[in-house]
Amino acid sequence: MKLSRTVAYAVQATLQLAKNSSNSPVPCSQLASDGNMPERFLLQILRNLVTHGILRSTRGVDGGYTLVRAPDEVSLLEVIEAIDGPLNSDSNLGDVLSENSHDKLQDALSEVTATARQQLEAIKLSQLLDPPKPSATKH
Repeated sequence: MKLSRTVAYAVQATLQLAKNSSNSPVPCSQLASDGNMPERFLLQILRNLVTHGILRSTRGVDGGYTLVRAPDEVSLLEVIEAIDGPLNSDSNLGDVLSENSHDKLQDALSEVTATARQQLEAIKLSQLLDPPKPSATKH
């Protein structure tokens, strides 16, 4: 399965927000700079994530973006589908294959898609975060 660059940016931005321990909004400019992403493009992605209920947008001087829910409550599937739309199993081979073969292919693709959806739903943002670095101990 290949993720689009748009989805990759969405995942990266949501992970940056998941790491934000202060819970204060993070401006798009900071997310773009920290993640080496184009700001104008990222802004469109963030708006999409707000529309789909993954992020909250706060206006004003101290405005920016925050996760609506905890990182262990947001699935990778939600982020992917907020950007690319629902995962589906449509095949456009109906005019190439016989009806019987097309139906069998469609059934197989539906099964694969259902499995992928389950697995992506099970992966939460919290699982994708880097483990915290051990703090230096003084001797």
